[in-house]
Amino acid sequence: MATCPECDAEIEVDEFDVDKGDLISCPDCGTNLEVTGTSPVELEAADDDDDDDEEEEDEEADDDFDDEDTDVDEDDESDGEDWEE
Repeated sequence: MATCPECDAEIEVDEFDVDKGDLISCPDCGTNLEVTGTSPVELEAADDDDDDDEEEEDEEADDDFDDEDTDVDEDDESDGEDWEE
């Protein structure tokens, strides 16, 4: 049995079913928790802010992509017709 560090709920976790570094979710408050110890099971709030920052950076990079660079010119299309022979 472990305790959620956010809402103090009792979480039934078998120490043989988890490893240090595993992520679980509190069934009461939904907080993502990281297993920091297995005997006894110890939990800490998972630091998932880094993952969110990386996702935001990826989205910003996608927004910066210029769609005009991917447009096909009419001249390019006529060249492609030669390939169909």
